[in-house]
Amino acid sequence: MTTEWIEHRVAYIRGLKKPTDRQRMLLLLTEKRFRSVDDQRKLDTLIKAEKAEERVQKARANAARVVTAVKQAERKARNHELYKAAGLLILAGLVDSATGKPLRDRGELLGALLDMAERKRDEKTVREWKRAGDARLDERAVSEKAATMLYVDAAFEQFGRILSEQTDHVKRAKTA
Repeated sequence: MTTEWIEHRVAYIRGLKKPTDRQRMLLLLTEKRFRSVDDQRKLDTLIKAEKAEERVQKARANAARVVTAVKQAERKARNHELYKAAGLLILAGLVDSATGKPLRDRGELLGALLDMAERKRDEKTVREWKRAGDARLDERAVSEKAATMLYVDAAFEQFGRILSEQTDHVKRAKTA
């Protein structure tokens, strides 16, 4: 294992454009046919250092993968929230769900949103907006539930037909 590791590591070091002094010395000592006791001690020390460096590289790569995964999850969550916000614009009838394009002039739409953002929070107006928004969301939830039920009913109906056909087939096979 160690000899094989040394061979692979030496090949790796030879491929480097700028090996460190430690790596160059490791190359020199591994290429030496007859090593003194002192040379062997130095080589053993350099091998330990190189193995430690390899472990450090692997640990850094693992840490980088963790950081990348966290950033990707954060990005995914952010994108999901943006899609949900776009969905609200679709529910309000301001954006076409098929094309994703605004149904009104972009400037007009942005102006209305800016007006809403800059207004002082009038509790009566906010309550009215919330009531209307919740009503539309509830409407959508009911229609989605109805669509799901239609889908489930159709699936059961199809399953019943298939089961009936198979039963008929089995009966015919027994009588034949």
